[in-house]
Amino acid sequence: MYRSRMAYLVLVRHGQSLWNLENRFTGWVDVPLTPLGEEEARRAGKLIADSDLLAGRTFAVAYTSVLSRAERSLDIILEALGQNPPIIRDAALNERNYGDLNGLNKAETAEKYGERLVLAWRRSYDTPPPNGESLKHTAARALPFFDRAIMGDLTRGKDVLVVAHGNSNRSIAMRLDGLTPEQVVHLEHGTGVPVVYDLDAAGGVLSRTVLGED
Repeated sequence: MYRSRMAYLVLVRHGQSLWNLENRFTGWVDVPLTPLGEEEARRAGKLIADSDLLAGRTFAVAYTSVLSRAERSLDIILEALGQNPPIIRDAALNERNYGDLNGLNKAETAEKYGERLVLAWRRSYDTPPPNGESLKHTAARALPFFDRAIMGDLTRGKDVLVVAHGNSNRSIAMRLDGLTPEQVVHLEHGTGVPVVYDLDAAGGVLSRTVLGED
């Protein structure tokens, strides 16, 4: 059965941040991009611009979090694209809050608390670190915003760019790709890598394409 297409959604995780480089839990701490992170964002913009899927299309709106590493990545991507859509910033798209782990080195934290417990904090779906969020908590704030705002634009036929974080984007991908909690924890989004969703008129996924993959 033919399914008419609705719009394109492009998800991008921000470029490498200083604490990504230093292997620290970042969460809600506002840290800048590294020079490599800025280059990753420029590359993301070029990949989007050169994509056959998106040829001749412009984004009607862009979404990002209220954290500067995502905001700066979005600015660089839009500059590379030569586009200037309205930008909506919302904390619902913030990275997962790692609570007491924010700022700590990941390897040193594993030595202190034990690898098994830290792995559960990092990679389980519903086990939060002390005073922090699990992926389940992150999805609980990101997905209502996605359904209300982002999907609202998509259902009106608007192409949308979202530049956010590993776990907020993972939550959105969980919905779009129909992943279970057990599956989504293994989903990886590289920094500065655009993922393009072609959506039909009902919001279903016609195709998912990771730009830059060989």
